[in-house]
Amino acid sequence: MKFAVVTFPGSNCDKDIYHAVKEVMGAECEFVSHHESSLAGFDVVLLPGGFSYGDYLRCGAIARFSAIMPAIMAFAESGKPVFGTCNGFQILVEAGLLPGALKPNQQLKFVCGSAPLKVVNNQTLFTNAYEAGEEIALPIAHGEGNYYCDEATLAELVANDQIVFTYRENNPNGSLSNIAGIINKEGNVLGMMPHPERAMEELLGSTDGVKFFQSIINQLGKVTV
Repeated sequence: MKFAVVTFPGSNCDKDIYHAVKEVMGAECEFVSHHESSLAGFDVVLLPGGFSYGDYLRCGAIARFSAIMPAIMAFAESGKPVFGTCNGFQILVEAGLLPGALKPNQQLKFVCGSAPLKVVNNQTLFTNAYEAGEEIALPIAHGEGNYYCDEATLAELVANDQIVFTYRENNPNGSLSNIAGIINKEGNVLGMMPHPERAMEELLGSTDGVKFFQSIINQLGKVTV
């Protein structure tokens, strides 16, 4: 089981997610530059948070054209797990791997702190270790986390159980229907604004992110990827 952490110019959570997977969960993990064009040999792709170059245009808009993106698209289309947190979520949306858009926070201010969340769908390869409706708290740090989509897309998200995480209270960015994380229809691409990789150890105040990565490991242990 081998995880790839894709790094873009401006990625600043790449070492966090690498530490979460390799040091805490004990899984094999490697950094992959956005200049690369292959993801051969990897079982899971992780897109970390940060500030990808081109954010002055729109978050993720330039990163979406990086050399590694065709490989990420093919990886996702083959059914393998792809996860993006914060800026990674923005890149997945810009690439069309997830529906909707991420706008500037409603209050037009950068938000940073701990966000209370609800696990809306625990029947995914990213959430199977959580209980249905489980209440957790994960760190957030973003300026453009305000998720938006049109009414038809929202209806599809609800009908297909694609809303995986919601903010429980005090929505920090104004996102539609309190959405904090969504998954694609096929169930193998998930994006969320909160950072599970920053909630892995009691020393940092929470271990609520451990079950997220444990879910992926649980799933990959059942199937051949």
